[in-house]
Amino acid sequence: MSTLILDATLADGRVRDVRVEGEEIAAVEPSLDPKSDERMIEAGGRRLFPGAIDAHVHFREPGYAHKETWETGSRSAAAGGVTTVVDQPNTTPPTTTGAAFDEKAELAEKSLVDYGINGGVTAEWDPDSLFDRPLFALGEVFLADSTGDMGIEADLFADAVARAADEGVAVTVHAEDADLFDEAARERDAGGTGRDADADPWSQYRAAEAEAAAVERAVEVGSDSEADVHIAHTSTPEGVDAATAGGATCEVTPHHLFLSREDATELGTFGRMNPPLRSEERRAGMWERLVEGDVDVVATDHAPHTVEEKETNLWDAPSGVPGVETMLPLLLAEARAGNVTYERVRDVTAANVAEIFDLPRKGRVEVGRDADLVLFDPEETREIRGEDLHSKCEWTPFEGRTGVFPDLTMVRGNVVYDDGTFGEAVGRNVRE
Repeated sequence: MSTLILDATLADGRVRDVRVEGEEIAAVEPSLDPKSDERMIEAGGRRLFPGAIDAHVHFREPGYAHKETWETGSRSAAAGGVTTVVDQPNTTPPTTTGAAFDEKAELAEKSLVDYGINGGVTAEWDPDSLFDRPLFALGEVFLADSTGDMGIEADLFADAVARAADEGVAVTVHAEDADLFDEAARERDAGGTGRDADADPWSQYRAAEAEAAAVERAVEVGSDSEADVHIAHTSTPEGVDAATAGGATCEVTPHHLFLSREDATELGTFGRMNPPLRSEERRAGMWERLVEGDVDVVATDHAPHTVEEKETNLWDAPSGVPGVETMLPLLLAEARAGNVTYERVRDVTAANVAEIFDLPRKGRVEVGRDADLVLFDPEETREIRGEDLHSKCEWTPFEGRTGVFPDLTMVRGNVVYDDGTFGEAVGRNVRE
């Protein structure tokens, strides 16, 4: 059955009818005659966007299904207008071998939305078997980050980037230089609650300077190997500027665009993430670069943990916050308020991502592209509440903020979300 969406306002303001036949967009015209057997959707001036592509999620399977699963994570994505996600390798086992990739790929078949699977690098990685799979990218590669099992040394990083370049695979880099972390911040922290906006020991510990230094090193290594380097979750204007100057692309998270150290008192340990929240001045600088076009991608680093796991000492709490369901609604609310254009939102959540990661069928409302579509009414706003969202963790750092949520989400012509009702798991690997 074909579907005709009537009188939809696109990101650039044009009002068009959009016909979907099978899995792709068949027509985008000012006025189309309905077919007798066609399903019709009256947009009535509502806006129609290409589905968002979240290039950075942690859906936690295998290994941590108590935090999130492919089913719950993809439901959250669909309800937030995200039609493609890219899952990161730091699961258990980590996605560093062909066998680990296959295990994750089998679990991903439960996804409502399309997906990519990133491979990772550790001292034990197996590039021969990993690159033999339909890999999305190499990442999240933890350059000089000694705080987790995925951290690697400089020589191995250079070798991995060179191998990825040979294979024609992009490299997504977690750029923080652990040598520049401020160990004295631990000693200065009296209670470990994370609720002091002036002290904010986690932000002091993972200092802003550590990011820019690592970005500069990553782009230098990438340039030597002629690799496509993408910098994950840049949290400072200096990090964005270093990526731009070095010819790399970069992503920024919603939490680094909308939250700062001034939110530390309210968030406490729920605001611990890597990289950490920065000063309000730096947050404003990030927003400025988003509006002006220096930021290539907004991606969530969706990293859910349970409430019980977060309710502990700052130094023991796991890092990460959920965000896949609220990314697009938060940005659309800003576009509604006139703080950013709808076209810019489309670009950083869909069009740019598709271009950077070579997804020619994704990212735009154009004939021949996949019918990954999101329909929403910009005049219908909603207060964000963790209890209303669909991630398994059931909380959000954006509690009480305003979002514009989708009415309808389609993945390759399949309705996966319709006003609170979910469709079937139709997701597939975008590299196959």
